[in-house]
Amino acid sequence: MDGAVTAAGGDFDAWMHDALRDVEQALSRWVPADAPAGLGAAMRYAVLDGGKRLRPLLVLAASEAVGGRPAAALRAAAAVELIHAYSLVHDDMPCMDNDVLRRGKPTVHVQFGQAQAMLAGDAMQALAFEVLTPDDDADLPPVLQARLCGLLARAAGHAGMAGGQAIDLANTGRALDPDALREMHRRKTGALLQGSVLMGAACGTTTPAAWAALADYGAAVGLAFQVVDDILDVTQPSATLGKTAGKDEQAHKPTYVSVLGLDAARAQAAALREQALAALERSGLAAGRLRALAHRVVDRVH
Repeated sequence: MDGAVTAAGGDFDAWMHDALRDVEQALSRWVPADAPAGLGAAMRYAVLDGGKRLRPLLVLAASEAVGGRPAAALRAAAAVELIHAYSLVHDDMPCMDNDVLRRGKPTVHVQFGQAQAMLAGDAMQALAFEVLTPDDDADLPPVLQARLCGLLARAAGHAGMAGGQAIDLANTGRALDPDALREMHRRKTGALLQGSVLMGAACGTTTPAAWAALADYGAAVGLAFQVVDDILDVTQPSATLGKTAGKDEQAHKPTYVSVLGLDAARAQAAALREQALAALERSGLAAGRLRALAHRVVDRVH
């Protein structure tokens, strides 16, 4: 990875630019264009040239904070983005959220058909774990491969993202109290964001106290991201969001805005940012990149 990505200090925007470039180049290398029967084209359409790449940035920033292995962190960053991209492909399908716009372009099932979209998501999920398990790579020894695979699987599976999505679908049109809403989004959105932080931390060395603090940071940032997402869904147009605005309200899905109200949701996002920053203070790490990302999550407009 470019030295500008891993060097301590420096300008955050320059670091982010270089990190995003490295992630995009890695994804372009590892997502095969020649997968059979057009599958590669659907996979690349789903994951390349779009998205905020927040999860990879959290991986890289956390790894940097603990002196992690840059090559391992880059693989972890690409793997978590592949899982995120696959989840979006499946979420957008008619049997789930039935959306036609993602990242400012037609969704994968609109562009390639439902069957190809389903297979593209399946293939990207498998590819994530392939990326994490290279043969004979000194930067990713088997014990680290296993740890990263475990963190990613738990964040993405029944205890995390998939479980949260199941709760979301089961509660469409129903009222949820704030605690139930928080639990749903802790799984659906928060688990993969928290997992991103911990995967980055696993690429280096931490104390148990620092690991716990990074887990708390990831949990707070993950939930803050969803709160802000719910706010933007009702305050920004589709052209700004790159996806269909107001979709959750139209589908009668419980959100932080529908449960708490807009002002209270904004206050909740700000409180979660403070929780994330306090966790970083407890970690004892030089984690300026993670601090900056917490601010970006809450202050974003798309």
